[in-house]
Amino acid sequence: MADSVITLSDVAAAAGVSLSTASKALNGTDRISEATREHVRVTADRLGFRHNALARSFARGRSQTIGVLTHRASNPFTRVVLATAATELGAKEQAILLYDARMGDRDVTESILQLRARRIDGVIVIGTSTSFRTPSLTGRFDVPVINAFTVSEDPQDTTITADDFAIGRLAITHLLSSGRRRIAHITAEPHDMAAQRRAEGAAEILADAGLEWAAPVRFGRWREEWGEQAAAELLAQVPDVDAIFCGSDAIGRGIERVVRSTGRQVPGDIALIGVDNWESLMHDQRGTRHLTTIDVGLEEIGRRVANQLLEADLEPGTQYVEPHVVIADTA
Repeated sequence: MADSVITLSDVAAAAGVSLSTASKALNGTDRISEATREHVRVTADRLGFRHNALARSFARGRSQTIGVLTHRASNPFTRVVLATAATELGAKEQAILLYDARMGDRDVTESILQLRARRIDGVIVIGTSTSFRTPSLTGRFDVPVINAFTVSEDPQDTTITADDFAIGRLAITHLLSSGRRRIAHITAEPHDMAAQRRAEGAAEILADAGLEWAAPVRFGRWREEWGEQAAAELLAQVPDVDAIFCGSDAIGRGIERVVRSTGRQVPGDIALIGVDNWESLMHDQRGTRHLTTIDVGLEEIGRRVANQLLEADLEPGTQYVEPHVVIADTA
């Protein structure tokens, strides 16, 4: 048999069962004893039998194909969620069918029509951020839909995403644990949901410690240039600040340049903590990290959406992934 293709008939003969029983055991269909099912599987593995995925999918009434709809697949955050979900699905012999579109454009409708025309078992919708609510797509499919790293307009949609409130709490908890008390916050636009929630979570921990912000929260943009501008203003007005919670790593890079340009030491004089774990995200610099940051849990989001989509029933509502601190040089 080593030089020929192993067939299901070969497995049945070697296991001492009928062809029908062997098929049921390997397809996971009908009721046969677990002992028989395991015996057939062990025999198949020993012979090197590889069941045809297409035949198995027809036997189960499933295509073993998951549709993935992204808002912008080139986005660094999207890429991490997508890659992790694809790895998880591949390990379970599930294929993915990817359609990339921009939410609100005609491409979305076209992508939905294309996915609906395919024999998919479910859909993963991957966002690019938690900054704004996105249109609900659940009602436009007749298969299970799960959202990843986004905020749906429909709170009943099954969604797994980052916990921005917890991110803010964690950042301040870390700064307080190192003895910092004069803490400021520089972040993005005030109407940005991620910026709002992170600031709210941070303020709650400060209040619990009997503290206030060393200066009013500075809202601006998710850009290094904004970090530079805001830091210069902050240090001119509040020179005794001893820590800054940076709304993102990009903002943090701009802040650090200005802090160091004034002769202050980081973290000796001013500690900095960002959000996103950008150095690992973009450059895989796990061994040479510089900015202390909060990892929002993109890989965990990818794992969870892949595994939960394969479950019989999806629970409605939003599930949040716990963030964690990535300690480096700046705090």
